[in-house]
Amino acid sequence: MCCRHRIFSIILSILSLDSLWAEPLPETKPLTRDGDIAAQMVEGIDKYLMRELAASVEKRKQYWRPDFSSAEAYTKSVQPNRERLKKLLGVVDERVSPVVMKYIGADTPSPLVAETDLYKVYTVRWPVLPSVDGEGLLLEPKGKIAVAQVVALPDADWTPEMLVGLTPGVPKESQYARRLAENGCRVLVPVLIDRKDTWSGNPKLDRMTNQPHREFIYRMAYEMGRHIIGYEVQKVLSAVDWFCPKKEPRPIGVFGYGEGGLLALYTAALDSRIQAAVVSGYDGPRVSSWQEPIYRNLSGIAREFGTAQLALLVMPRSLTLDCNKRPVIAGPPAPHAGRSGAAPGQLTTGRRKDNKLTLYKELEEDRENIQKAARIAHIKKPLLVSSESDWPGDQTTLSIFLSALVGQETEAKPSRQFPRHDSRFALDPAPRQKRQFDQLVAFTQKLMRDSERYRQQHFWAKLDTSSLENYQKTCEPFRKQLWEEVLGKLPAPTLPMNPQTRQIYDEPKWKGYEVTLDLYPDVFAYGILLLPKDLKAGEKRPVVVCQHGLEGRPTDVCNPRQRTKYYNSFGAQLADRGFIVYAPQNPYIGHDKFRVLQRKANPLGLSLFSFIVRQHERTLDWLATLPHVDPERMAFYGLSYGGKTAMRVPALLSRYCLSICSGDFNEWIRKNVSIDYPGSYMFSGEYEMPEFNLGHTFNYAEMAALIAPRPFMVERGHDDPVGVDEWVAYEYAKVRRLYSRLQMPERTEIEFFAGGHEIHGQGTFRFLQKHLNWPK
Repeated sequence: MCCRHRIFSIILSILSLDSLWAEPLPETKPLTRDGDIAAQMVEGIDKYLMRELAASVEKRKQYWRPDFSSAEAYTKSVQPNRERLKKLLGVVDERVSPVVMKYIGADTPSPLVAETDLYKVYTVRWPVLPSVDGEGLLLEPKGKIAVAQVVALPDADWTPEMLVGLTPGVPKESQYARRLAENGCRVLVPVLIDRKDTWSGNPKLDRMTNQPHREFIYRMAYEMGRHIIGYEVQKVLSAVDWFCPKKEPRPIGVFGYGEGGLLALYTAALDSRIQAAVVSGYDGPRVSSWQEPIYRNLSGIAREFGTAQLALLVMPRSLTLDCNKRPVIAGPPAPHAGRSGAAPGQLTTGRRKDNKLTLYKELEEDRENIQKAARIAHIKKPLLVSSESDWPGDQTTLSIFLSALVGQETEAKPSRQFPRHDSRFALDPAPRQKRQFDQLVAFTQKLMRDSERYRQQHFWAKLDTSSLENYQKTCEPFRKQLWEEVLGKLPAPTLPMNPQTRQIYDEPKWKGYEVTLDLYPDVFAYGILLLPKDLKAGEKRPVVVCQHGLEGRPTDVCNPRQRTKYYNSFGAQLADRGFIVYAPQNPYIGHDKFRVLQRKANPLGLSLFSFIVRQHERTLDWLATLPHVDPERMAFYGLSYGGKTAMRVPALLSRYCLSICSGDFNEWIRKNVSIDYPGSYMFSGEYEMPEFNLGHTFNYAEMAALIAPRPFMVERGHDDPVGVDEWVAYEYAKVRRLYSRLQMPERTEIEFFAGGHEIHGQGTFRFLQKHLNWPK
């Protein structure tokens, strides 16, 4: 009986303890969520993004003001849209002018590599950007002036020779470059960067990846405000530049399949000199584009442009969308021989009937404006063509294209002649592909090296340090730029905070509570609050927001019994010293589950930090309501990805009175773009790291400038593989110089310590004590 009584007493004690720990904080509701709250946060953000992608179709209309009173008025009215599209594609560099087409021999004494009775085939090269050329084949009609001039764009994995019929790989009936030449056109067939991974890496560093060549260039270019798509559009536009100065001008067209179809659509949308375009094997940017290979990821494209809107930019010129099958890409090359890190993404296809239905739905988004544009252009032929085969370039499509170019009904002549043998015996296209790849890599690496000078001219030179008031005033436009143009700004939260809490820790010096705060439907903030037990009535103390890193959780920061080698339970240590501590859950958890959020956010002009900033803003709103929190002393301290947060969030939210960046401060642009540093994100699987055009806007010194004049500190372990001491010191020197110019050098510090990627908690704790005046 006594034993039963003891067991019953133990059960009652456990139940009482559970009841105690379930108690919420005053003025909050009980938190009843079960399961993995961090995973639920990621799922909620995903739901929000899927809703916004679907809603973007209707929201695009706000960016368009077409004038249909005449063809000229219409073209002028959509020019602002065209200029914004250029920026999204990274078509911002001035091209080489004039364009001189070079006829080059390739292992032969002559550039002439093949001919028929109707045309000759030459190997050619033309300048595009400084040290960047286009290469390919030029088909010139024999004995007569060309009826039209066409850039024929193959899919990325097709060579120009395949499209001309010199090597196998494309069915004869789909060799549209050859067929157009047979019909009297001058045809230029450029080389595109392919999807192999042969050169994706740096063999000198033994850092090779399985990223397709297109992704490898995309990653570095995206950070610099450029794009693999933009680079290749520039090559086509440079060809158009060459076409134009001819003594006897001829109509210009573009015809492409797969990646070539994508380029044909974007190029025709940008350049009104192109009179006709055929887009085959590409449906245009869609709300599901996040599932495609990452080298098609375009920042902000879904806000303003879908297939229908790109069609509006091409019109009133001729546009034909071919409904044949699309290229099938199962994903990047499989990991092999130590190569990995490529982003997931695939291309699928359907039946021709299904493809036509997909394109029809895309065009239905703006049917009214498309019909009006068609009327002013007197377009009789339909935009959509249901192909007679699974491959591009059938008789119907070619006839529509030729008719649009020559201005009268024209029937494409049937295929008649194939080029005789290629004089370049057993051509190996790899050296040419490598030249094209290396040129774009070198161009982008130079952009990275030159970006510091650009930021000096466009950022630092515009800061007025003559007074604190003037300085803060000149910072505001840059703060707006970082939030709205680089990271992406969400609208203000639409839901009340609805704080929900429950106790999960009861330590000798403090108690800990889980907290959730609502922002939008399905989107909430989550974290752990540590409250010292010795708080007195009416007392106000500083709060330190302690941020975990990649794949971390608030418990890594707060649990005193689980000291990981990285975090050293620094939140618990600070709570032991009497600070109020809050450890937020950031959504960079779940591996590809959170990285896919970035893929879904980018087309909306958003990023993961669009949500992180709003979550922190809401957290500060709530913390400021707590009776013992001093809202003037709310500080930030983050490690690793939390250090990345320490640079971005306090730069935007001035209620953070100071910021400490641990294990992340760096020459960040070089870290993301360089191929000469083994620790570069160019070689890793963290494909979400590039932020569009960050390289020309904000490195870490510029972000720290937006934190100034508030106190700012860097914590750096000598052996931290995230960076190298020299880079960190170089970037920090700019910060130290700024604080000196503001006459407050004591407000910034850097601590180097013997150690690695971890919270050291020595100089930083003293920095907190000094600037938060706690303990007193």
